[in-house]
Amino acid sequence: MDKLSLNTLGQHLQSLRQQQGLSLSQLANAAGMAKSNLCRLEQGNGNPTLDTIWRLAVQLNTPFGTLVAPITVPLGEDGVQVRLIDQGKDAPHVDAYWMRCAPNTRRRAEAHTPGTQESLTLISGWLEAGPEGNTTQLTPGESLIFPADKPHIYRTQAAEATMILTITYGEKGDTP
Repeated sequence: MDKLSLNTLGQHLQSLRQQQGLSLSQLANAAGMAKSNLCRLEQGNGNPTLDTIWRLAVQLNTPFGTLVAPITVPLGEDGVQVRLIDQGKDAPHVDAYWMRCAPNTRRRAEAHTPGTQESLTLISGWLEAGPEGNTTQLTPGESLIFPADKPHIYRTQAAEATMILTITYGEKGDTP
């Protein structure tokens, strides 16, 4: 992530944390990270993983897209890039993303908040995706909907895969 995006994420994260009356220590402990790492992140330093950003969003009871909305470049790590396309304003809350996985990528995503579902449509390449132990193989044009409140994976073979991904959060009160 470039320096401008890191600064933007840090300022937005700090603002959301302060709006909820949480201290650095409280949020860091809840997200399972060191207070010093959270402090660096809020100052626009560090290199947060997608999982770290997800854990922070969950602990702030905020959709991932809301946390990363001010960032206009793709977020990525370990062969995966994600960019927020749009956010819904209604209930349930829905975020839409563009996502690309490099060749020979295996990405394990942590469980999201209860009731969360992912829906993806493969645009190019080949992809295996879904909850661990219950994945589906997709070719271009095929779609998959699965519960994302369990650990899930995305796996490619020799070519990259590009997809449109929507995340639908549970009803208000159950999830962010």
